[in-house]
Parts: sequence; structure tokens; C-alpha cells
Amino acid sequence: MAVDVPGIRVMRSAARLALICIAALAGCQRPSQKVIGVVSKGQAHQFWQAVHAGAIAAGRDHHMEILWNGPADETDYARQIQIVESMIARRVDALAVAPVEKQALVGPVQSAVRAGIPVTIYDSGLDSKQYLSFVATNNYQAGQLAARELAKLLGGKGKVIALRHMPGSASSMDRERAFDATIANEFPGIQIVGTQYGMSDRAKVLAAAENLLTAHPDVNGVFASAESSSVGTALALKERKLAGKLPFVAFDSSPDLIEYLRDGTIAALVVQDPFHIGYQAVKSLAEKLEGRTPPKTIELGAKVITRQDLEKPEVKAMLFPDLHKYLD
Repeated sequence: MAVDVPGIRVMRSAARLALICIAALAGCQRPSQKVIGVVSKGQAHQFWQAVHAGAIAAGRDHHMEILWNGPADETDYARQIQIVESMIARRVDALAVAPVEKQALVGPVQSAVRAGIPVTIYDSGLDSKQYLSFVATNNYQAGQLAARELAKLLGGKGKVIALRHMPGSASSMDRERAFDATIANEFPGIQIVGTQYGMSDRAKVLAAAENLLTAHPDVNGVFASAESSSVGTALALKERKLAGKLPFVAFDSSPDLIEYLRDGTIAALVVQDPFHIGYQAVKSLAEKLEGRTPPKTIELGAKVITRQDLEKPEVKAMLFPDLHKYLD
């Protein structure tokens, strides 16, 4: 037979009330970390892995969570749009986007801004000014550096072919435009005799480079404007037994490209600092979420490196960031 003792009944009621309060507080508690979505152009290339590592580093420094995603193929702007839209639907606190195509991503970015999500554009431009900050290499300057380096290697005379990246990619288009203009304006003894797009596909670049080398057997120098274009062109030069015989100025860095620089297939690389691109993109958004106003434009410089530069500490730091520290 149960005995109802008044004192015990009061204690039990108080305990139940305390449990209810604790549960209510737990249910209302929200995560303290804000979430910054970072959308890349691609996933496979070391460039994007370094951008990812930089984004994680900035997130750690500002105590913010990084939600990373991007299409598998750097030409797949439709997939990139889907990723941006899913992050908007998830209501991330801020968004960093590297547009695959400068016009196709305008609508999704504007949708994010209308939803109250601050957006930083990084790596490649957008045909809109509705963003918080733009973080990128000065790609026009990088194209000028490439043109002047190749002209130096050619002694200011000769015929050149150029392997381009893909139409609509603002970053590589700026490099290509600057390369063409610098050759035309500063080096009248050099003629660009052929160009083709590789569409961010090494196999397509290989075929395009072989076509150009066949069509112009008297070519004296070669330029490629992106990582995939550079690797595919290097493979074509090796297959044609032209590695080290034709001055080749390539763009970006990867283990393959560093090896081609070491063995002389590539005479010079124009390199970016993708780790700091990712870092600065996230930092700009973190500053906004913390109540500050970041700069509208954050430009990072490119650098020309040759085989002799590979042992310099500052070059090693740029080319070989500690990805495992951030991505494992």
C-alpha cells in the first residue's frame, strides 16, 4: 500500500519542475558557432584543396564553422548553382563563392543577398556588384607577368601559341586578355599565332596543344593560363619531344607542375597563393558577422618562379601549404 507523504510529494514536484526547466533550456539553446558556406569551382585540383585549407584556418581563428562544397567538374556551373541554392535554403550565416561562370551565378548570389546572407566572391569575378567583398589574385597583373617572362625567354622575338582555360571564367579570361595586350603593346617582335580553349580538361588540352603544334611547327614559345591547361600542354610537349626545347610559361601550381618545372619542361610558373585566397575570403565574412566592415576588394599578388626559386623558404611556403593540418 502506497503512502502519500506531503514532504516527499513536494520534493518530487520540485524535481519534476527542475527537469522541465533544464529540458526547456536545452531545447532553446542554439549553437554558438556561426556557419560560413564556402563554394569552390572544383574539388580535385590542389589549388582548391589549398583554398579549403585556408578557409578552415580562418574559420578556426574566428571560431566559425566552415561548410565546404563545390562541383566535381570546374565547367559545371549548373551543379554549382544547386550547391549555392542549397546553402541558402539551409540558412548559412554567410557565403563565399568562386563563380564557375561570371554571369550564370549572378542570380543565385543575388538570391542570397536578398535572404540577408552576406556574400564574398573569391578567385574569379561576377557580373554584379551585389557582394560584400571580392578576394582574388590580381589576374590581369598575373597575365602581364607571364607575357613579360615569356618575352624575356624569347629575347623579344618569335611566334607563340596560347592554351586558354574556358570562356566565362573571369579569372583566366583576365590573364589571357592581359597576356595578349602585353605582347601586342610591349613586344612587337612577338606574334601570337594560335590559341585554343582546353575547357578545364587535361585530355582536351593535350589534343588542343598537339593541334596547335602541328599547325605551327615553327612556333618558338608557349603559354597556358590555368592549371589544367598547363598540365595538358606539358604532356603535349613531352609527347612531341619538345620538353625543354620550347620556352613554356605555365600558370598555377600542383605536384605535376612543380615536377615539370624541375625537369625543365616548364621554364617558369606564374603562381598564386590559394591558401590565403581561402583565408581572406572567410576572414572578410567573419569580420562582417562580428560587426565590422571588410574592404570591398582584397587583391593578392601573383609571383613568377623558376626552378632556381624552388628552395627559397617563401616559395616553399606558398607552394606547399600544410594541407593535412587543416583537412585531415
